[in-house]
Amino acid sequence: MEGHRSERTPGFKLGLTVAVGLLLSIPLFSIYLLNYDRQSQAREATESITAGWGAAQTISGPLLVIPYRATATETVLQNGQSVTRTSQVMRELTLAPEIAEVSTDIGPTVRKRSIYTAVLYDATIKGTARFAFPPDLARTGVDPAQMDLSRAELRFSLSDPRGLGANPTVTADGQGLRLQPGGGSSGGRGFFAWLDATGLTAKPVAVEFAFHLRGNEALSLAPQAGDTQWLVHSSWPSPSFGGGFLPRGHQVRHDGFDASYRIGNLALGRSLVSTGDTGAAPPREPDREPLAAAAEGDPQTAQISLIQPVDLYSQVNRATKYGFLFIGFTFLALLMFDVIGGVRVSAVEYLLMGAALVLFFVLLLAFAEVIGFTPAYIFASGAIAGLNTAYSAAVLGSWRRSAFIGALLVGLYAVLYILLSLEAYSLLIGSLLLFAALAGVMYATRRIDWGAKRDAQPA
Repeated sequence: MEGHRSERTPGFKLGLTVAVGLLLSIPLFSIYLLNYDRQSQAREATESITAGWGAAQTISGPLLVIPYRATATETVLQNGQSVTRTSQVMRELTLAPEIAEVSTDIGPTVRKRSIYTAVLYDATIKGTARFAFPPDLARTGVDPAQMDLSRAELRFSLSDPRGLGANPTVTADGQGLRLQPGGGSSGGRGFFAWLDATGLTAKPVAVEFAFHLRGNEALSLAPQAGDTQWLVHSSWPSPSFGGGFLPRGHQVRHDGFDASYRIGNLALGRSLVSTGDTGAAPPREPDREPLAAAAEGDPQTAQISLIQPVDLYSQVNRATKYGFLFIGFTFLALLMFDVIGGVRVSAVEYLLMGAALVLFFVLLLAFAEVIGFTPAYIFASGAIAGLNTAYSAAVLGSWRRSAFIGALLVGLYAVLYILLSLEAYSLLIGSLLLFAALAGVMYATRRIDWGAKRDAQPA
């Protein structure tokens, strides 16, 4: 026997649609966690690829370190009385070069393991430096007669000496120097050479150096001279300039880049001459988490990072943030067909189509790791748009109506790709899109009584 069914109110249908959308936030949040986990695995894979090659490198020097004898005075309490004692101690005078000119040629290479890749480089570093006593040396309180110039050390600092190539060369006034590992008598990382600097009192000392250095992701220079000039050339097409100093000029082409820096010690806030105790702790070196150090940059360095053009994990993460936009627009279209068009859509049908929309982001992540972000995006969006279009034809009972759903999804995926490409304007475009959608819904539902019940057609 045929009868009548009581139709739910439009307001109840709206509430049910919102409830299903909120339920889908659980798997959507799980995709955030999945993306983070895959990103962590990619980072671990990158570290395993680069292990033994060299971390993100920071170079500095050369510095000329001269030991000298000084008188130290201390007051101690002895038998209830203050006693002043003097003693001879050894200290170090550190002299930065007046001018340092460094040229670097960075040869990048991409290493791959399974689906993961890492950017490594082998840099050729050449340079010259000129050392001279400043005319106001007496202001430091160092007596030139107490300096042992014959035991001077020429020091070069490296954040990860494992990447140092074989047979680096250093000459002083044309005379080759024998190099030693480490940062000299005060410790540290890098290499140094003993130098008889007695001629420094008569004229400046000219130093030339050349060495190869392996590393990954980033190369930084810590300038210390009165005038530091750094010229960099590489065949990598996607550099990122960071640190505390940007290049005064650079050219980025499809076949590589060139950059030039010029930094003075006044900009560094550092004198060319400093003194300290022998064996004092060396300056802090960037040996902490190489990738993190490269990312944050040091305010006292000029840094160049060899980035990969598309960071697929950050792209997927940003795309997932727009997941509610897809679910909301699709559910809104179904709701309009339900409320205005008279086609009843059940909660299960909302849930299944929403699950397909969430699956898009899983497909995007999985395929992006293998074939790249853009091809994965095209494949995943086409698959999900086709699936939901075919299913909505059965739900709405019309291919004509389902074509509207398909066109809506294609438009949404196209807009999302534009949002991901134009990061600076993503908020503007997204807000305009939401405004247009809200205006359309308000116009289409302006005469609907959200609390009224309708009788369904006889079953």
